[in-house]
Amino acid sequence: MTLARRLLAGSLVLVVALVAAIVIIAGGRLRRHLDDELTSRLEHEARLLSTEWKPGVDVAALAARAGDALGHRVTIIDDNGVVIGDSEFDEVSRRRLENHYDRPEVAEARRTGRGTSRRLSVSAGDNEVYVALKHPMGYVRVSLATRNLDDIVVRAQRDVLVSGLIALLGALVLTVLFARSISQPVVELRDVARAIAAGDLERRPALSAPGEIGDLATALHRMAEQLGNRLQALQADDLLMIALLESLEEGVLAFDERGSVVRMNQRARTLLNVAAPVPFGRELLPREHTIRSAIDHALAGESTPPAEVTLFDRTVSIASRPMPPAGVVVTLLDLTVLRKLETIRRDFVANVSHELKTPLTAVSGFAETLLDDSIPSDQRRRFVETIRDNAGRMQRIVDDLLDLSRIESGGWQPMLVEVDVSGNVSDLLTTLDASPAAKGLQLTADIAPGAETAYADPTAFRQILTNLVENAVRYTRRGSVTVRARAGEGGIWIDVIDTGVGIAAEHLPRIFERFYRADASRSREQGGTGLGLAIVRHLVDAHHGRVDAASTLNEGTTISVFFPAPAKV
Repeated sequence: MTLARRLLAGSLVLVVALVAAIVIIAGGRLRRHLDDELTSRLEHEARLLSTEWKPGVDVAALAARAGDALGHRVTIIDDNGVVIGDSEFDEVSRRRLENHYDRPEVAEARRTGRGTSRRLSVSAGDNEVYVALKHPMGYVRVSLATRNLDDIVVRAQRDVLVSGLIALLGALVLTVLFARSISQPVVELRDVARAIAAGDLERRPALSAPGEIGDLATALHRMAEQLGNRLQALQADDLLMIALLESLEEGVLAFDERGSVVRMNQRARTLLNVAAPVPFGRELLPREHTIRSAIDHALAGESTPPAEVTLFDRTVSIASRPMPPAGVVVTLLDLTVLRKLETIRRDFVANVSHELKTPLTAVSGFAETLLDDSIPSDQRRRFVETIRDNAGRMQRIVDDLLDLSRIESGGWQPMLVEVDVSGNVSDLLTTLDASPAAKGLQLTADIAPGAETAYADPTAFRQILTNLVENAVRYTRRGSVTVRARAGEGGIWIDVIDTGVGIAAEHLPRIFERFYRADASRSREQGGTGLGLAIVRHLVDAHHGRVDAASTLNEGTTISVFFPAPAKV
């Protein structure tokens, strides 16, 4: 039921109850008042009549005259209760009346001198009020029918009832107007409150009313503003937390007390290969014992130390801890790169040790041999040349290692200028001409139109060309080595093409790693350090270019280097 209807129903009940109470109470009081007035008047009339009743007076005539004068019944009764005069009965009818000695009003008058009663008159056939007074010669009684009193009371009650109905109609009109004036603002406030509860925090009450309704509207307005500000703050905090979680290199999962995932960053999804939207049950996670154990221990209130597992070819460290008041946080750290770097470091140390051990052994061995003075001079000279060659090899390894370290550490940055490709290639081939000629190799250059210049560091450009051409010459027994320059989209390509031994397909992806050799014995025989192609790759990366390799075993190898144009640098 609406507020207006409740107010209307309450007003109706109240007015009806008041009218009924007034009718009942006022009618009863009016009747008692009229009874008292009537009894008092009848008593005065009886006293007046008593003064007229004297010895020798015709009692019947006296009663008749008094009844005509008063307009109601007058009865004179002797001491024995016999009616000796009555204004409403003649002598014949009076003789048939009952003895009044035991009538209530007569009996009371006999005891106290005055008696009253209200009852149905047998002789008159109507309810009457009787007042009897004791007289020295009997009793004087005056009576009046109550019909007139009842009419007066009924008319009065009817008047009150009509007035009450008029008041009821007025109250209804006023109640309807009042209910509307209250219910309409309340309905508006209700609609605003519902809209706010539904999430529409821009909704505001439009009314401006005095009193409590206005205070309520103002309070609702302030509440909506505060909720909006707090919701914005919560949303900002949530966005910040999401941004922080997504920016972490660690995978983070949050579980509720039932073990369901309620928050998960993208890194965790990648590591666990999970795409389901949160929340979801942990049964969707990989069935890895370490993960389930970490979650169970944390739900039991125990933190777990990091433990490494292999997930989808990745090495992942998993740790967990309880999250009060209820829940669990699990962190995932991808150790794949770290473990790979550790492997590379171990391999590097082993390779460096191996690469340096061979020349050091030769230097040490031949140096000890030279301590013997009996060695012939020609053999001594050969030993010294071997020591020199191995020392030079170690020097080249150290120099290449220093170059790699300088490039990788960021201590070297290319100074980019326009480089004459044709001039650098010609100078390089002229410098190396003696060594290839001894092997019967043909060195050629092929500079295509539009590829005459490259945007590169001159020293790095010369080192890249030198390493590639020397490698090609070193592993080519016969045929040719060609340096080709061609224009490409957004830069130029430098291709070094040989007809040498080639590289097997399984070794091709790793030839740019440090100390990696497709044929270690042959490489050392040719005097290579195993670092040339690694240096080439790092120098090209510093130019924001790229390097590719293509090879067919026993047919030749092509190493291609791309130098981007200035706009791409």
